[in-house]
Amino acid sequence: MLQVWALSGLPEVDAGANLAALIGDAIGAVAGSGDVSGSGSIPDGESLENGDIVVITSKIVSKAEGRFVVAADREDAITAETVRLVAWRTGPAGITRIVENKLGIVSAAAGVDASNTPEGTILLLPVDPDASARAIAQQLRERFGVEVGVLITDTLGRAWRDGQTDHAIGAAGVHVFEDLRGQTDAEGRPLVVTKPCVADEIAAAAELVKGKASGLPVAIVRGRSDLVGPLDLPGARSIVRPAELDMFRRGADEAYADGYAAGVAERDS
Repeated sequence: MLQVWALSGLPEVDAGANLAALIGDAIGAVAGSGDVSGSGSIPDGESLENGDIVVITSKIVSKAEGRFVVAADREDAITAETVRLVAWRTGPAGITRIVENKLGIVSAAAGVDASNTPEGTILLLPVDPDASARAIAQQLRERFGVEVGVLITDTLGRAWRDGQTDHAIGAAGVHVFEDLRGQTDAEGRPLVVTKPCVADEIAAAAELVKGKASGLPVAIVRGRSDLVGPLDLPGARSIVRPAELDMFRRGADEAYADGYAAGVAERDS
């Protein structure tokens, strides 16, 4: 059985806050009260258990790490965080850019967030979400004496599908993939490419209880202790597909323009 619940009792997170301590205090308060009546309660009034996975919205990690920047123009901030332009389109809301950011993540607007931030500022993603996850996981393990994993998540769109879902952008103490290659299916046929990204699946499950406007940025997932391990496991950066293996490195229109320009250049050379 898989259990997923949002953690209540977290205060507003300010720059310089010890996020692991705030999360630990909220867990301790709920566990101590034995409240199992509603959102944020820990089943049976328990504290963290071995194998639990703490899933944290990246926004509060960025706030704790002081990732605010003054930006009168959000587009300038997106440009500063962009490593590679993948595609862009002009629509009713202005220009939408799909870019690769400094973390290697391909997404709209480079992960730059202008919602729920002080006027005249925007919020950038953590500098190193895997390192942030490791620091939080280490503190929680020491405080509660159990082996837990930590995922840091952000909301991303998906190619070929409308809408968005949460994905893991930072991970510590969690196997981000469940590699089934080499095993067999129910009919005895070998599995050749089956490699579920369980970190993203857990991130999406946690988002169902955290929500977008509920003020519940942390969730706890219980029931997949098999995915929790040492803190030196590969982080979420390992989920990013290397560019040389990416069959869709450019948007269709941009790839066509590049090919056309190359063909013209070759003709005229």
